[in-house]
Amino acid sequence: MRPLDPRLLRHARAARGYVALTAALGAVTAALVVAQALLLAHALGAAVSDGATLDVLRPTIAWLAAVVAVRTLVTAVQERFAHRAATRTVGELREQVVAHAVALGPRWLASGEGPAVVTLATRGLDALEPYFVRYLPQLILAATVTPGVLLVVLGLDWVSAAILVVVLPLVPIFMVLVGRLTQGRSEQGLVSMQRLGSQVLDLLAGLPTLRAHGRERGPGARVRTLGDAHRRATMGTLRIAFLSGMVLELLTTLSVALVAVGIGLRLVEGNLDLVTGIAVLVLAPEVFLPLRQVGVQFHAAADGVAAAGRAFEVLETPVPAAGTRTAPDLRTAVLRLDDVAVRTSGGSTPHNLDLVLRPGTVVALTGPSGVGKTTALEIALGLVRPDEGTASIDGVDLTEVDPASLWAQVSWLPQRPVLEPGTVAELVGGDDGSRATAAALTGLDAVLATLPDGWATSLGRGGAGLSLGQRQRVALTRTLLSSTPLVVLDEPTAHLDAAGEQVVLDTVRALRDAGRSVLLVAHRPSLVAVADDVVQVRSTAAVLA
Repeated sequence: MRPLDPRLLRHARAARGYVALTAALGAVTAALVVAQALLLAHALGAAVSDGATLDVLRPTIAWLAAVVAVRTLVTAVQERFAHRAATRTVGELREQVVAHAVALGPRWLASGEGPAVVTLATRGLDALEPYFVRYLPQLILAATVTPGVLLVVLGLDWVSAAILVVVLPLVPIFMVLVGRLTQGRSEQGLVSMQRLGSQVLDLLAGLPTLRAHGRERGPGARVRTLGDAHRRATMGTLRIAFLSGMVLELLTTLSVALVAVGIGLRLVEGNLDLVTGIAVLVLAPEVFLPLRQVGVQFHAAADGVAAAGRAFEVLETPVPAAGTRTAPDLRTAVLRLDDVAVRTSGGSTPHNLDLVLRPGTVVALTGPSGVGKTTALEIALGLVRPDEGTASIDGVDLTEVDPASLWAQVSWLPQRPVLEPGTVAELVGGDDGSRATAAALTGLDAVLATLPDGWATSLGRGGAGLSLGQRQRVALTRTLLSSTPLVVLDEPTAHLDAAGEQVVLDTVRALRDAGRSVLLVAHRPSLVAVADDVVQVRSTAAVLA
């Protein structure tokens, strides 16, 4: 990512207004810096050369104080809007990254990008705040204050201006050399953080299984190793930041010293008046200050720059064109998968799958784990495009169908139900009578009897406050109360005991009796027995075996 990447302005509307405001404030700051130096030079020159009294200097001092106050106000305004713009820009980028990743589909996320996107959208993009608050303002000041002050110095003393022009390029040269090394280390830090995040996410997802087998402490060593790698990358960046800051400080100090020596010699010889000498001496550090701050703040912003570059890579990944035709009515339409296959690193999963789902029937997908049953569901929902074969509804290819018109007719219940925060009544929907009937069928009425406020009980994110089986009953009740003609169940009896399994069986029968189609993944024989049609899913490895 370049110092000010045009893609940032294109994707984040808040960044455009902030850059314009910062540029305007930078021009004001340049004028204030020059005014402050000239006022200070006139005050000191009059006091030293002419012996001016305090009464004579009072107007000049008042103007100097006013300039300092305005400069302080401009800095405060800029920093206030910097924090606000950073928050809004990070929010816009985070929303776009998540939305684009969802549009790319589960197949792209399953290719290894999913955990990286999670890390990027959470901790990664938060590192953009130092870029907005510290680095970007100094970059704009370097483009406004430095040339403006240099032109004023040229008008006052061309010798000092010539010295500044000769030594000034050394600062960006050192910045580029150090910046390239820092950029590489920042990218390493982001990669190590993404690996650490992926490992922790996988560990949290599989923690119940690990605990069941007494292996919950096994991945601890791997997590510590990744954490140490991230710590080393971060500390390496900090070491370079301190060293480069010292180099830039030494370079600018020597450069200003050259100007000061020249001014002193010419003052002694009488070739330069005191007011001009003081003004140039005060302005000389201001020429280097923005560039020096750019170098110093670059290290603080490097992580954010790397994260933004990764976000732009995600946003620029092309999304397959969605269809535009309205999906046929699933209450009367037939869903077909004809000889479909999805190529993966382990072969085709599923391989040569044929499926016909007629209205009002129950179709069960069976087979060993890893053969592509969940992928088959995603193909039927238009989430994944098969590499071979076709998926269609009444002869209309799913690639031509508008996904929103299809998903509006589908209720999908994954293995782990997704429940939003809210009361049980809000999550389930329906009116009081229909809720009571559905709850009696799914066994949710027994769960409600144990809750403090019944239907009005508030649940946290993901159904926090309920066990996994209780969440399954809430999700089944919501599915039963929905009016969609197609219900997709991905291993609905997973993690359930015999009583919970019977609830699922009764729910599936109730859905079929209501004339709704059910497509489910089943492992248990009791659930397979409920289905009108059973489809054996196979992968390339299973076929070869």
